[in-house]
Amino acid sequence: MVSINGREYEFADITVMMGGRDIQGLRGINYKTSQEKEALYGKGNRAMSIQKGNIANEGELIVTQSELETMRASGGGSILGLSLNAVVAYGNPAQGDMMITDRLFGIQFTEESKEFKQGDKFAEITLPFVCLDIQYQS
Repeated sequence: MVSINGREYEFADITVMMGGRDIQGLRGINYKTSQEKEALYGKGNRAMSIQKGNIANEGELIVTQSELETMRASGGGSILGLSLNAVVAYGNPAQGDMMITDRLFGIQFTEESKEFKQGDKFAEITLPFVCLDIQYQS
């Protein structure tokens, strides 16, 4: 595990820019790239190779209710028609961190929901998405 000056990256150091604006109601984000892989068998009982298939990019954006409403307004009443790019930057150079910047292209949300529970002080909404490409800073 690598840390910078003995310090790990913190959620407080994350900025997500999506659709040209800083997502102020951000509560969390996760994203991943995966690829279909399957062992190819022939004679005998051991795999001869591993064959590769499609690459998929997906994730979730977790936001407050007010952030969802802002996104819905920009989407004409629904986020399901939006197609956005995002920049996820984290690190705090003032604390000695190296800035990391990932780019997500062609984000489209697959679900739009709301959830409220007794005792909630605010609503937290999880928005699953797919995207065309993720470029991780190396």
